[in-house]
Amino acid sequence: MLVWWLIDRLRPLAALLAVAGIAGATFDGYAQQQTQDPAPKRPQSTKPAKPVQKPNAAAEKPSAKKPTITQRTEGLPPSQVGIGTLAQFAFMVDPQTSTVLLFKDADKPMHPSSMAKMMTIYIAFDELTAGRLKLDTKFRVSEKAWRMSRQGSTMYVGDPGSEVTVEDLIKGMIVLSGNDACIVVAEGMAGTEEGFADRMNKKANELGMTGSVFKNASGWPAEGQMTTARDLALLAWHTINDFPQYYHFYSIQNWTYSNIKQDNRNLLLRQTPGVDGLKTGHTEEGGFGQPVSAVRDGRRLILVVTGRAMGKPQHEGGSERAQETARLMEWGFRESTNTTIFKAGDTVAEAPVWLGEQDKVPLVVAHAVQVTSPTGTPATPRVVARYDGPLPAPIVKGAKLGTAAVSLPDGRVIEYPLEAGADVPRQGIVGRVFTLARHYLFGWLS
Repeated sequence: MLVWWLIDRLRPLAALLAVAGIAGATFDGYAQQQTQDPAPKRPQSTKPAKPVQKPNAAAEKPSAKKPTITQRTEGLPPSQVGIGTLAQFAFMVDPQTSTVLLFKDADKPMHPSSMAKMMTIYIAFDELTAGRLKLDTKFRVSEKAWRMSRQGSTMYVGDPGSEVTVEDLIKGMIVLSGNDACIVVAEGMAGTEEGFADRMNKKANELGMTGSVFKNASGWPAEGQMTTARDLALLAWHTINDFPQYYHFYSIQNWTYSNIKQDNRNLLLRQTPGVDGLKTGHTEEGGFGQPVSAVRDGRRLILVVTGRAMGKPQHEGGSERAQETARLMEWGFRESTNTTIFKAGDTVAEAPVWLGEQDKVPLVVAHAVQVTSPTGTPATPRVVARYDGPLPAPIVKGAKLGTAAVSLPDGRVIEYPLEAGADVPRQGIVGRVFTLARHYLFGWLS
């Protein structure tokens, strides 16, 4: 029988969040649904779980001077969610809580330009992690790659027949945005760039990038090639989350290859605190774009902006693209905040145990549970512990036993896995006989 333990945390929310949920569980981080095995029908405890300590709301008093998330900047085209922006397409998310802070036509198709390189880089990181590639692996430069080094962003890979290490190619793709480097990588891993594009599309499907189609490894304009702002944010999060050991390449500010020093086109690496990636892009059809991520005080935001209204880049002093991206990132950190509902290891509920040496087992969260709310607004989600119980002994500490469903005022429900917080051995044969006899003889009294 399904037991629901309800924990009402604090009072109802003072104001609804002006944020929207992401479709599916894309950015739920650790908040993933867990499939529960059917539990035996056992007698159940009806005692409520111990209340969890309330977060300190004293530091979250509303401020009359600060605008809320719903207020828009005057004179800028409005967004469907969040403030107005010059960007034609925009998407900002807090990946730890799956909270969308900014949304402007983020599911409409657009040209990926050099931002498509993020998928080529993701696949390279994936191959390195699997051990099928090493950083010192060398790929041969083809005539096609050599010719590409004569147009657009380039790494200057060298003459046909020369070889370049995977590490240098990764730096060339990220720091220098080298189209030639992408072709060398694509041909080195798949034989042809067309074959590699098939791998890109397969990986995009695996990651849930439903609005993306890749035709080449660099994002060079091609008919039918498209992506969305949401898809690029999803790819950024997967890159950060899946490959922490390689993500540092995205924060390199400049690099020298073939005696030519070039600066990273991501100007925010030098201008905006906390920024540690990712890419820039530009096409005549799609304008200027940039997926960017930053961390401040342990909180990460991911932002994608792109469109023809983003302005022309300047060699010195930053571009309108960089200025608009920095403005939006500052707004995201300033006007929203995260509240920790449960710390890693906190007990959410205590579940009854059947035939165990202890009558109950604590159900804990393995990772912190956080919610995002406008700055100055107390976060008061509704939390329900779900599990099939009573839980049969023996129980091993760390075993997945249920979920904590966090209901947010914007209508989303995010589920976090619940684990056993302690070992509960099974009773010995005498204890089991006594418990069974007591249940069948006197259970009607309980």
